[in-house]
Amino acid sequence: MRCSPPTLLAGVVALVLFLPVPGARADALDSVDDGAESARRLDRVQVTATRREEAALEIPVAVTVVDADEILRMAPQTVADLLHGEPGTYVQQTTPGQGVVVIRGLKGSEVLHLVDGFRLNNAFFRNAPNQYLALVDPLNLAGIEAVRGPMSTLYGSDAMGGVVQFLTPEPRFTGADWQAGGLLRGRWSSADRSWHGRAGFEAGREGLAITGGVSWQDVGTLRVGGGERLPFTQFQQRGGDLKLLLTPAGSAHALMASFQYSKQPETPRHDALVPGFGQTQPDNAEFLFKPQAREFGHLRYRYTDALPFADDVEIHLGRQKVVDDRTTRDTGTPNRDIERNASTLRGVTAQMTKTLGERHFLTYGVEWYDDRVDSFRERLDVDTGALTARPSRYPDGSTMASLAAYVADDWLVTDRLDINLGLRYSRFEIDLPATGNGIGVSLSPSDVNGHLGFAYKLGEDLRLVGNAGRGFRAPNIFDLGSFGDRPSNRFNIPNPDLSPETVNTFDLGLKYVDPVWQWELMAFRSNYRDKITSVLTGDFTDSGRAIVQSRNATRLVLEGLESGLRWMPGPEWQLYATATWMRGDERFAGDEYPADRIPPLFGKLGARWAFAPGWELEGWSVYAGRQDRLSPRDASDARINPQGTAGWATVNARLGWQATEAVMLQVTAANLADKRYREHGSGLDEPGRNLSLALDWRF
Repeated sequence: MRCSPPTLLAGVVALVLFLPVPGARADALDSVDDGAESARRLDRVQVTATRREEAALEIPVAVTVVDADEILRMAPQTVADLLHGEPGTYVQQTTPGQGVVVIRGLKGSEVLHLVDGFRLNNAFFRNAPNQYLALVDPLNLAGIEAVRGPMSTLYGSDAMGGVVQFLTPEPRFTGADWQAGGLLRGRWSSADRSWHGRAGFEAGREGLAITGGVSWQDVGTLRVGGGERLPFTQFQQRGGDLKLLLTPAGSAHALMASFQYSKQPETPRHDALVPGFGQTQPDNAEFLFKPQAREFGHLRYRYTDALPFADDVEIHLGRQKVVDDRTTRDTGTPNRDIERNASTLRGVTAQMTKTLGERHFLTYGVEWYDDRVDSFRERLDVDTGALTARPSRYPDGSTMASLAAYVADDWLVTDRLDINLGLRYSRFEIDLPATGNGIGVSLSPSDVNGHLGFAYKLGEDLRLVGNAGRGFRAPNIFDLGSFGDRPSNRFNIPNPDLSPETVNTFDLGLKYVDPVWQWELMAFRSNYRDKITSVLTGDFTDSGRAIVQSRNATRLVLEGLESGLRWMPGPEWQLYATATWMRGDERFAGDEYPADRIPPLFGKLGARWAFAPGWELEGWSVYAGRQDRLSPRDASDARINPQGTAGWATVNARLGWQATEAVMLQVTAANLADKRYREHGSGLDEPGRNLSLALDWRF
């Protein structure tokens, strides 16, 4: 791989080391009263990186935590928006309301997404920006934990770039008397004429809690910088949820049962319906996700009394169904394709922890997941009304099952040195029945992977951390059997002869936390083999679409620097910034070229001031450099300017008022300069000048 330009690398290092930068903004509108509280807020406890509660300073891997107060403050449209500008995380979207988190240059099925410990990734989760993350309600979140780096030892397939976990609220009550309360949350935004709201309730007493709510979203046409409103950007979303928590006082048993539902009835795909770069007409005359829906049922049981083989036990049972129906029609044809696609994912996981002496903390477990894909497609001639059967997008009745076992040991070697090591075995059974597409295949890939990490105590508040890990991703039903249109006038054909992707990642960094400062600096390098890539075959369909196929075609090297720092010079002030730089190079058929969709240098810089009791003023800028290192696929993608994506920066401000203990109001003015810009790799421009109002009322 070619060396990075020394001047650029030096500039990035300087930026990383000397800008004040936090991983996530502060946690409350109220001013911080003392240094101890400041330190607690800076050193958040999280569980995703090690599968057990541990302070962020003690964890060797890179972690970003966004808590409930931060989520409330940002009032996002999608959950992906909550990680915008954080170290190592970038956001791309193809249409409003459907964003995806990019971690260390990877996205989609190359990043594992969890909801309350259960997989959101399914058998047709594609390795590109996709719409399924939009089906997680951002107004029903208690926190987000994003772990950067391969986590396949603990989480299995797809955890190549990292893991993003979305946590929903779990209220607790004290006392024997019943208590109840409710909440109303609302957000209005001028740029897309949107209304977003939630009505919820909580009720319970000690040992018992019930919580739930309904959410709705109505989004109009998007106004971008300069005043233009983009067609095909409106959508609606409806959802509801219910959760029961049973935690008897004095008992070692705890039970959680929950249900979540979300639906977008009819969402247009903007980038397919407007001409892109180099196009005189759009790919499609019609393209509607009609509908997109997710239903999720989940049981969790915990036992926290000591057993001979474990100090605590946690078992999850879940069922998730994702509906991905579409109505499409190519430009210039009367043929409307109507699709019905669904993934039904069932899973059981069991995890145990055990302390061995004073030096070893074991985490081990087993997982089983089974996914069935149902797929149907028919074609309607809108001129004649004739209806004919068509090959489905995926082989109907395809299944993908996995069974895995893992163990990890947190070993306190000395008072200064903590080593974390682990091992995992995974096996898959993948079956695609023979269909009209000529597909019929059974695969049984397996994988053994591991990791080794360390945290070395350089001082009371300073840690040197490092990791070496191997990640993998088994080919899923989308990779093996997808048949149909793709963006940029392409048509995908199946490939039943794929192998798992593998990656070896190494990172090294420093973490520092005290009552005034928190900073983090991480450098990483990842080497991928057998990366599954969409490759042009050289053939074309009768309608002129270029035929592509997924293949284990490339080797990929990703490297980068991630930084975050937060400075609290006084109880009323907080200053923060982030900066991330990465580079990717790919090898295919003996040629080397830039990797696909690699974000440019990006980050944010801001300050927050609690200038009076209950009042808070915040100003910040989100920025990204120019990205003109394009892969051949990027350069021919109608969503990306072949000359490169221009750099940009936005100026934003927010005024928050905690009117009472129960009522919070805030006004946000985003993109004050009304700049027109696009995130690199996205399918549409971002909002222009935007005024939003948000209300949170608890009663």
